[in-house]
Amino acid sequence: MNLIIGRRPVLEALNSNSDISQVYILYGQKGKIIDAIIVAARKRGIKVNQLSYQKFNQITTNKNAQGVVALRSEYSFFNLSEIIEESKKRKYPTILILDSIQDPHNVGAIIRTAECCGINSIITTLHNSAPINQTVIKTSAGAIEHIKICQVHNLPSIIDELKKEGFWIIGSSLKNSKNYLEVDYKIPLAFIVGNEEKGIRKLVSEKCDFLVHLPMFGKINSLNVSVATGIFLYEIIKQQNQL
Repeated sequence: MNLIIGRRPVLEALNSNSDISQVYILYGQKGKIIDAIIVAARKRGIKVNQLSYQKFNQITTNKNAQGVVALRSEYSFFNLSEIIEESKKRKYPTILILDSIQDPHNVGAIIRTAECCGINSIITTLHNSAPINQTVIKTSAGAIEHIKICQVHNLPSIIDELKKEGFWIIGSSLKNSKNYLEVDYKIPLAFIVGNEEKGIRKLVSEKCDFLVHLPMFGKINSLNVSVATGIFLYEIIKQQNQL
């Protein structure tokens, strides 16, 4: 079983029909979101338990819990065909791929940004990647409840499958790449961002149709991967939706 911690993540999980068995609220917690959590849980027949400080801390001592915790089943991943089908709900099918991103805060932040951009399909590598854990769920601020995630062992082979389905593959890389503003994103697209330190792997970059980078004007040559992903995604939706 997994814990969902924090008011907004718990509310989003309840409203998205996630498999939640119980909700725990620290005694004395009040507010509109607390009221909404109680109403949403009761509508689904989910028991809400108000606990003393001591008992609540036996469940979690996480300082970001905001006095609310929900108990849910293990996160259920989706297969590639489901991810492709979900992406096709967009005018221009778009999938975000995370290649070996290891910091769960980065993964959660990327999921949150992707959902805000209307991207609801993500592929992540299984090995050398952050697990989908409490930190990811909390950092996503509930966005993870609205996104389908597929974990894969062999990303290069998955890229081959995506190409067969008509997707163009674009990767973020500082090497041998174009300015990200010089590429037309109005295509069926799988966009890859890579490891915080090393970027996308060599074999993965070789599979890409295009490589792009963000121009840098300061004294360091890279952004945090979650920040960079946000910039890329907003350019993609700007072009695709002609904002």
